[in-house]
Amino acid sequence: MKVVAFNGSPRGAEGNTAILIRAVFEPLEAAGIETEIVQVGGRSIRGCMACYQCLERKDGQCVVKGDIVNECYAKMVAADAIILGSPTYFADVSTEMKALIDRCGFVNRANGQPLRRKLGAAVVAVRRGGEIHAFDTMNHFFLIAQMLVIGSSYWNMGFGLDKGSVSQDEEGMKTMRILGENLAWALQKLHA
Repeated sequence: MKVVAFNGSPRGAEGNTAILIRAVFEPLEAAGIETEIVQVGGRSIRGCMACYQCLERKDGQCVVKGDIVNECYAKMVAADAIILGSPTYFADVSTEMKALIDRCGFVNRANGQPLRRKLGAAVVAVRRGGEIHAFDTMNHFFLIAQMLVIGSSYWNMGFGLDKGSVSQDEEGMKTMRILGENLAWALQKLHA
């Protein structure tokens, strides 16, 4: 079993979003589940052009080349569960995360919904507010892809502004660990 997470934060591996994702990974890895983080934030990713070529070609690819979207979508299809993680930018996800959602979502729908019945979980880093809209944006991707959304003991978010400060949000970090436990449990039940 494999869980792949897409980090929409341009702060990379040292940012709050990555710290939250790694906290989710701890119980997964303890259960013997393979994990991978793909860095999306800070990379040049073009948004969907609504060209509808994916509907015509039906080859599991976005026609736009030269960025990581097709690689990311292939990783989504190969995974058993998907985590989308983003910081909160003006009450929504980062632009890179939004482009990933739009393009992968369109390709998925154009190709018979191969993400259907996989597990999905959204993770949000936030300074103060707007996180619910970002959380909803990522969950809407899972829901329209007919995925099973996994929750935790609270909304899957952690509070912090400076790099690494989310680690001081005890409730947020606990929420991430419980999310990882719930993902591990669901994966084990689905693959029993």
